[in-house]
Amino acid sequence: MGVRIEFVEIGNFRKLLSTRIGISEKQTIFVGANNSGKTSAMVALRRFLVGRERANFSLNDFTLSHWPTLSKMGNAWEKAHSTNTELPSPAWENVLPFLDVWLWVEDDEVRYVQKILPTLDWEGGRLGVRLRLEPSDSRKLQEEYLKARADAAAIKNINEGIGDRLEGAFGLSTADLTINLWPQNLPEFLQRRLRQFFVVRSYILDPVKLADPEHGQAKPQALDPRAAPIDGDPLNGLVRIDEISAQRGFSQDARPTDGDEDNLGSVDATTRKLTDQLRRYYKRHLDPYHKPQEQDLRALQAIEIAQKAFDKRLREGFATALNEMETLGYPGITNPRLSISTRLRPVDGLNHDTAVQYVIPLVEDASSFDMRLPEESNGLGYQNLISMVFRLMSYRDAWMRVGKAHSNGATLEAFTPPLHLVLVEEPEAYLHTQVQQAFIRRAYDLLRNNDKLRDDTRLRTQLVVSTHSSHIAHECEFASLRYFRRLPTKAGKIPISCVVNLTNVFGEETETKRFVTRYLKVTHCDLFFADAAIFIEGPAERILVPHFVRNQDEFKDLAESYVTWLEIGGSHAHRLRDLVEKLGLTTLVITDLDATTADGASAVPARGAGQKTRNATMKTWLPGTDDLDELLAKSAAEKVKEYPGESLSVRVAYQSPVNITFKSASSEALANTFEDALVYENLDLFTGFDGGGLGAKFRAAIASSTTLPDLAAELTKQLKVGGKAELALELLELSDARALKPPTYIQEGLEWLTQRLRQDQTELGLPVAARGVSQAKAA
Repeated sequence: MGVRIEFVEIGNFRKLLSTRIGISEKQTIFVGANNSGKTSAMVALRRFLVGRERANFSLNDFTLSHWPTLSKMGNAWEKAHSTNTELPSPAWENVLPFLDVWLWVEDDEVRYVQKILPTLDWEGGRLGVRLRLEPSDSRKLQEEYLKARADAAAIKNINEGIGDRLEGAFGLSTADLTINLWPQNLPEFLQRRLRQFFVVRSYILDPVKLADPEHGQAKPQALDPRAAPIDGDPLNGLVRIDEISAQRGFSQDARPTDGDEDNLGSVDATTRKLTDQLRRYYKRHLDPYHKPQEQDLRALQAIEIAQKAFDKRLREGFATALNEMETLGYPGITNPRLSISTRLRPVDGLNHDTAVQYVIPLVEDASSFDMRLPEESNGLGYQNLISMVFRLMSYRDAWMRVGKAHSNGATLEAFTPPLHLVLVEEPEAYLHTQVQQAFIRRAYDLLRNNDKLRDDTRLRTQLVVSTHSSHIAHECEFASLRYFRRLPTKAGKIPISCVVNLTNVFGEETETKRFVTRYLKVTHCDLFFADAAIFIEGPAERILVPHFVRNQDEFKDLAESYVTWLEIGGSHAHRLRDLVEKLGLTTLVITDLDATTADGASAVPARGAGQKTRNATMKTWLPGTDDLDELLAKSAAEKVKEYPGESLSVRVAYQSPVNITFKSASSEALANTFEDALVYENLDLFTGFDGGGLGAKFRAAIASSTTLPDLAAELTKQLKVGGKAELALELLELSDARALKPPTYIQEGLEWLTQRLRQDQTELGLPVAARGVSQAKAA
């Protein structure tokens, strides 16, 4: 029942060239790597929905790939003007930023949506409205641009004459003396004058013409050239919109003013301290002077008594001074007399820096007392949390018209929009990780904590949050996550993004969905914010593979990239396949060969023995076979799965044959796990290993074995005992961090990922080295 936003489509706005974003019925969380478009989406919602005044927009809100089109359009106007031909009609249609809002409205709520009904026989369901930034008068804009260009050309001619006379002076040429005058082109003209010529207009969309996105890109419908804009704001009375922006100004000296600041949804209001929020909340909901009710009369009486008593004391105190002034005389028929009268207002009690205080109870020598500190004396994190929570409550109460905000004698339904949309940008600022999780768990409930909201489906709340915090994403259901994915571009093109709805990422695979959801809950991974992922087999790899990355020069770019590490195991990595493919996340899977006999028993790897692998990743994902001989014969290229058109690559790295010399005999070594592969390629190190535990057993195995098969059998025996993590920790203590060489299969895998990240970042228009490494906790 009721009204809700089903999805929005954003076009030609910054990185979002053509993107659909589904809005969940309750809360929606924007996640994604840096520079993926999350902020662009929040700014678009703010520009079009919260503050639609043209002053909020700038040329920078146009997608960069459209700037050359704007420049060509301006050149065409100039060419026509210079030849005295008719100016071409401006071709704005494909470059104008817009926001399409698609609503789901029940047929009994028609009174709210009369302005945007596509037909008179509408019977409920989907409705759409486009909010588009466009020229208010295209012809006027053309004329002003051409005039500005003509003025610039005239001044340029004068300057060139001066340049000719000065050529050679100070060793400068005419080219050195050339001045680039504004505007050089149409984009430069719009950088200064866009706000003068552009407005936001609204248009009705046709649900019948709505098309599904293709390859992640939305297919917004084209407007009929004859379509007329809607008068006024089509969402007025339908949706109440409030926001908490990322810039909340806790360190600012935000002085209160005496103005009437009822607009709690304004951008300015979101930059005030808690003191100012309390004062504005008081004025709207609690002020006894506004529509006084019975419970206000006693307070008003007390204020009146206090005011009269204070006036009397002031008159007594100033009597001598005032009488002395009166003896000076004053020309005129009637001499005015000075009188002092005060005006006590309850809100004045909040108009100072210590109106909000934090109370700290202290106990000293069996006596207790309270210490009080002003608001700014507390940490920014606590201020941020309290401020955000209070804003959410204020927005809710303003929507519900709590207290004095409710018109006397009027019903709630008569003035309350049926939908409340709240935008929160980066709530994690200054907050401890546990507080971040607590906030996102409670935010929606706070917005619904009103007796009229709990069970009323006609009044809906939709919360939209953008975040860079894996801790916030960790607390949310997959169905609420919207992943912003950076799309690859051709050389010289501007990078753009699309949005992936994770609601049905696993389809009907309920068992897989349950496993992945629970796994991500306990690993706290950064999967939704990383540039790449590395899945690893067990604790030893989890400890040592990052060690290899940090200490090998060839992996410098990888060490400086934003990579998330997941200890998932070869038997489970394939369960993340759907998620990896949906996110388009470059992934390296480091796993074990796990050789078995034909009847499924564990075995030392051997060629031509009819062995299989029990590793589900290799069987069902890549390379896509369980035959051990085939796996050992695979080339490096055959271990990579490319996704044409998706800019997605996944590579598997497992133990491959290596030639080593053992006891003066050269032969092929076939490792089965990370640990025995480590021994084969670091024989000298383990021969002189002075540690204990599994490392000491490896040293003894090397000493007692006479052939490589003997060593393989002994290593397999010792690995069944365990102690892998302890071995890895001992190896970290080696005085020379580079003394331990990574096994060949891991070396090759990391080299591939390094090269692939360089390629990805080039295609995405990013610097080769992104910001620091992100490592997820091991399970």
